Amino acid sequence: MKGDTLHGNVTIDVFQRSINIKFPKNDIDIQFIRSFRYFRWNKTQFCWVIPNYGKNLELIKDYFGKRVLQLNSHTDNTQSTEREITGKPSFSKNDFLVINKSNRIFQIYFAYNKLISNKLKEIPLCRWDNDRRCWNVPYSELFLNKLQIVASEFKLDYRYHELQKPKVLPRKSKYDITNYRKCPQNYIDKLLELRYSTNTIDTYSDLFEEFINYFEGMPINDINGEMISQFLQYLTIERRVSYSYHNQSINAIKFYYERVLNKPSQTFTIERPRKETQLPEVFSEEEIQAILKTVKNLKHKAILMTIYSGGLRISELINLKIKDIDSQRMQIRIEQAKGKKDRYTLLSTKTLNVLRQYFAEYKPKVWLFEGSKGEKYSARSIQMILKQAVQQVGIKKRVSVHTLRHSFATHLLEVGTDLRYIQSLLGHESSKTTEIYTHITTKGLDQIKNPLDKLDI
Repeated sequence: MKGDTLHGNVTIDVFQRSINIKFPKNDIDIQFIRSFRYFRWNKTQFCWVIPNYGKNLELIKDYFGKRVLQLNSHTDNTQSTEREITGKPSFSKNDFLVINKSNRIFQIYFAYNKLISNKLKEIPLCRWDNDRRCWNVPYSELFLNKLQIVASEFKLDYRYHELQKPKVLPRKSKYDITNYRKCPQNYIDKLLELRYSTNTIDTYSDLFEEFINYFEGMPINDINGEMISQFLQYLTIERRVSYSYHNQSINAIKFYYERVLNKPSQTFTIERPRKETQLPEVFSEEEIQAILKTVKNLKHKAILMTIYSGGLRISELINLKIKDIDSQRMQIRIEQAKGKKDRYTLLSTKTLNVLRQYFAEYKPKVWLFEGSKGEKYSARSIQMILKQAVQQVGIKKRVSVHTLRHSFATHLLEVGTDLRYIQSLLGHESSKTTEIYTHITTKGLDQIKNPLDKLDI
């Protein structure tokens, strides 16, 4: 039934990311609203909220037709760029500031109040972020409503900001799914039986959960090939996930049908996405030098030097034990790295000297780099060390700890190291993975004379 055959005026407010709709309560209109993915009821503003993407607005306008009394377009002042909210944002004692960080977490700032803190602790997985001096809550529309209620209860001014990102539909939070289904135990048992790594088990089970909860209420074994294709189109068109995410989702789905249920691979056909060709950012040798010079903390410097001089992944650095440093052969032993492979990589003389100073001062017991309680050093802490150093040096590139590994390989190639040795040091299974560094290096390009320079202009 078309909505314009019903009675009652409708008000529509259009924002950059959402469409707010108000209408007199009736089951037919509510049924129409529930046909949209990720709809929700906003208790504080007494309106229905639907994501503003695709043809949603056109469908809504067409449905309500002449009943639309007001159609208001708003410039969304809740949007903020990442530059506008860096470090600790400013807020008054009367403010309750909520920052949506990349549709992953909410960062909450307010003047200290023990009662408010206790309220926030009631939210699942809420935790205190000591670095940013704020509370972190997992991204969820349900939790966002709870935060609005907390602000209202304590009579604080509720302020909401989003860090602007490409317009991508976020993954629906498990807290917004009524009967959220966990990954089947037989799926996890099969991964363990085949001795997949902990990281792979976590990744596969998480991606498979997204898949089975996309079809809410549908028995898993009733999901057919056509429905799988529908889900993969949703990842590409609506979620706009990366090639890697898309490809891993396919692997997670295929694992269930082919390894857990033992069905032949031709039971359904999944078309792989075209691989994106993206060259990684790398530091120049001068930038590496500047970064290491600006780090004054001995432990922090030892961490960055070990990663760069060995071309290590961040997980490999965290899992290093004291016995893995072979000062006689000037090598670092990497045990059970990606793909469950052992390998050796380089240990530089300068890195060894810094490690000896670090060892004498910090006296680690088991892990080469330990936290305050003797546990493995956290990946987040390492990321913060590099981030702060890069900011101090003034480097504007989009970099991560993995950039040190890319830089190690590129710099080896530029001094003439054979690609096969680099492949071995990095632990790449295929030489094609290592060949990407031939597209990054500037070696030889300085000998090429640009044809424009020959022109008399």
